[in-house]
Amino acid sequence: MFSRFTNHKILFGPANDKLQELNDNSVNLIVTSPPYPMIEMWDEIMADQNEAIIKAKGNGVLSFELMHIELDRIWKQVERVLSPGGFACINIGDATRTINEHFSLYNNHSRIVSAFIKLGFTNMPNIIWRKQTNAPNKFMGSGMLPAGAYVTLEHEWILIFRKGGKRIFKKDIDKELRRESAFFWEERNVWFSDLWDLKGTRQKIESPLSRSRSAAYPFELPYRLINMYSVKEDVVLDPFLGTGTTTLAAIASERNSVGVEIDATFLPIIEDHIINAAPLQLNRYIQNRIEQHKSFLVERKSDASKNEIKHFNSNLNFPVMTSQETGIKMSYVKDVTKIEDEYKVNYTEVTKSEDLVLKKHKMPAQIIINF
Repeated sequence: MFSRFTNHKILFGPANDKLQELNDNSVNLIVTSPPYPMIEMWDEIMADQNEAIIKAKGNGVLSFELMHIELDRIWKQVERVLSPGGFACINIGDATRTINEHFSLYNNHSRIVSAFIKLGFTNMPNIIWRKQTNAPNKFMGSGMLPAGAYVTLEHEWILIFRKGGKRIFKKDIDKELRRESAFFWEERNVWFSDLWDLKGTRQKIESPLSRSRSAAYPFELPYRLINMYSVKEDVVLDPFLGTGTTTLAAIASERNSVGVEIDATFLPIIEDHIINAAPLQLNRYIQNRIEQHKSFLVERKSDASKNEIKHFNSNLNFPVMTSQETGIKMSYVKDVTKIEDEYKVNYTEVTKSEDLVLKKHKMPAQIIINF
């Protein structure tokens, strides 16, 4: 009988303090988006960590460095808790700012790359997240006049780091979990591109104070990264959890997770997402992933110039492009139970419960998660 559950823990407090509660080498993957130095919305929370940042307000170069020194403390903890062969995926945007009438670019991504390399990480090929915008005609600076305008920043970075060498899967159970965690051939072709076009996400936050500093990434972003760089039953850590998007992506991916968030006012938002919204929306997302693959199969079969698909996944009962996909297994979220400060998630296999889940939730053909 199929039985799988995952545990998800939320810790509230400064990341540097809370991460010290975790054991060395106890997590397999970090996926996070920290406060962006030199972005005004994060000034206050950065200054709360070090009053010297307030005193340096008129000095852009010094402020930038002091803010990153605070992040460096977190990255040091990340290196300690991450297991050998594990990955750290950091979503960060560069910043532009005018200080004392002097406009400048502040390269957050390159400063973080430098910090991780000093800690001994290997910087793998990074991803550019092109954030789709509804204002294609906007411009900055002097408008149409030359020698005074400057380009707008319409992308962010997803920096990819690995601790040590390649992860080794020695035990049979580990090898089996890796096979179950494989992704579809056509997903690989999109996910492993270095340019992602993903829409941002609207935040449904009632507290104006929390809203003013919330900048959550879309669900698709951590979901891809978790599936790309970890396997089922791994532990995923987000030191800057926000509204809990990384936790939700871990739940959908059958991974365990730990989230750290400094703002305790996010607790009811996170809890509502996990307990109330997650089972329905995540199951819709998983079903849509299956439907997308089926659509790919139909399109592929209709193209006479393409080779015949020779492999079959008996778990999901449909063809797949490669032998590595034949072991893929997927599960729906059955229920979520809160036990003290942890959430236990139970799952049910797609092949054994698909009809029940689909009838219960009336799955649409496509779904966009917008927590």
